[in-house]
Amino acid sequence: MTKARRISTCLWFDDNGEAAARFYVSLFPNSRIVSVSRYGEGGMMRAGLAMLTRFELDGIPFAALNGGTHYKLSEAASIVALCDTQEEIDRLWAALIADGGAESRCGWLKDRFGLSWQVIPSMLEKIMTEDLPQPRRVMAAIMKMSKIDLAVIEQAANQ
Repeated sequence: MTKARRISTCLWFDDNGEAAARFYVSLFPNSRIVSVSRYGEGGMMRAGLAMLTRFELDGIPFAALNGGTHYKLSEAASIVALCDTQEEIDRLWAALIADGGAESRCGWLKDRFGLSWQVIPSMLEKIMTEDLPQPRRVMAAIMKMSKIDLAVIEQAANQ
């Protein structure tokens, strides 16, 4: 029997948390909507609106809470998507900035729901923990990018 996870991330949305969760699970393998609870009559939001959508992204638990306009998502917290190939980076980047998302710098972006993401190569951690000159060259290259370009990172790492 597997042990229930006791820690997860809850994301606050005005009223589109269920739509966000459904979008996110469409992007990652091993992802699913776990449950949706809805507001009833007389609740703080309109009856029938998803109150809490529990979902998993690549097996990691999240919740999307529709709580109104009291709080906003910000860049102070982000979801990191580690990618193995340039094709994966390109696919996630395009999907996440579509329909009103916005590029930022160094592999960061904000999706149309206002959630901040880091779409970065999985090999970056290994490079950044190696000898001192290599991480500096790689970081200098990354600082010039919006969407990560693996070929440029590999070139900087191998100089």
